Amino acid sequence: MAKGTINKVIIVGNLGSDPELRTLPSGTSVVNISIATTESWADKNNPQGPRIEQTEWHRVAFFDRAAEVVNEYMKKGSKIYVEGSIHTRKYQDKEGNDRYATEIRARNFEFMGSRGEGGGSSGSGGGGGSPQSRPAQAEEGFGDMEDIPF
Repeated sequence: MAKGTINKVIIVGNLGSDPELRTLPSGTSVVNISIATTESWADKNNPQGPRIEQTEWHRVAFFDRAAEVVNEYMKKGSKIYVEGSIHTRKYQDKEGNDRYATEIRARNFEFMGSRGEGGGSSGSGGGGGSPQSRPAQAEEGFGDMEDIPF
């Protein structure tokens, strides 16, 4: 890492669709999800009027055991806390055109809600529906990411 730089992202939002677990040719498990974050504010010209909302969508990739946990416990609408870093990949589409995908590669995450709200514990055993008490660590190993156009 270059001295004096940092690439860190923290988001809390809701899944836009159910996760889908895939396996890379290397055998690495991967889940890609979209997380929505929404800001709202009052219009300074009409403070008593309706609030203005803006939703941003963030593509997030989870690998190895983290991918399996997210696939098992999360669903559309689930709230999740994610820490990671932003990465942009280059790939070629079916017509051979260069394309770029920017995503967050998750390093830590925490489910934000009970199982009934789409979250849950990522711990093994038990069956409790309480939120995860500490962030899970996402695995490293992104070597085959250039081969996945999504």
